[in-house]
Order: sequence, then structure tokens, then C-alpha cells
Amino acid sequence: MTRGHCLCGAVRFHTDATPDGASVCHCGQCRRQSGHLWASAHVPRDALVIEGDVRWFEASGAAKRGFCPTCGSFLFWAAHDEDTISFALGALDGPTGVTLEKHIFTADKGDYYAIEDGLPQHDQ
Repeated sequence: MTRGHCLCGAVRFHTDATPDGASVCHCGQCRRQSGHLWASAHVPRDALVIEGDVRWFEASGAAKRGFCPTCGSFLFWAAHDEDTISFALGALDGPTGVTLEKHIFTADKGDYYAIEDGLPQHDQ
């Protein structure tokens, strides 16, 4: 069981599904919303149980982002045309058992840091 919650604990989530596609996103939207970059993994939408009030924001026509309206934690990302939902790895409880697989949207990364962990990097 993978479990997580926001900073204040008002939003909690869990899944029995194995998280997949663990990545770090360097796009401008994720950097702006998170304050740096966003690490996430995804599971099928119907496999993630979300408890509490989540506010959704559509930063583009392609996806929506879910956050806690109390503490502002950026927790979820869901593409409109996919049957998966991504959740913030930083919000997970305890040991995760998840290993990062790649970096995405590296063409948009900030100029104030380097990516030097040897993982695959994808411009988009």
C-alpha cells in the first residue's frame, strides 16, 4: 500500500497499485507551482483513493493539477486524455520503494541547477 498526504493532513491518498513512471518534471508550470521541480509517479485513476477536499486547476487544456486548498500542497496531475493520475512523490509516507526513472521537460529546466544523476533526460 502506498500512502501520502498534504502538508496539513487535510488531503490523504492511497493506492494498492504499483506506482509507475517515476519522473522529475522540469517544465515551467511544475517549477512555478512547486517552487522548483516536481517528482511524481502514476497509477490508474480508479486505483487511487483520495480523501479530503482537492481543488483542481487547469494550467493548460491538456491536464489539471490538484492541490490542497488549506495548505497549498501540489499533490496531483491528471491529463484529460489518459486513464492515469500522477501523485507527488514528496507527499508519500515512509519508505516509498519508488526509484526515479527519468527527467522530463528538461528543455524547460531552470538555469540555476544542473541535472547530474545520470538518469535519462527527455526534452519534452
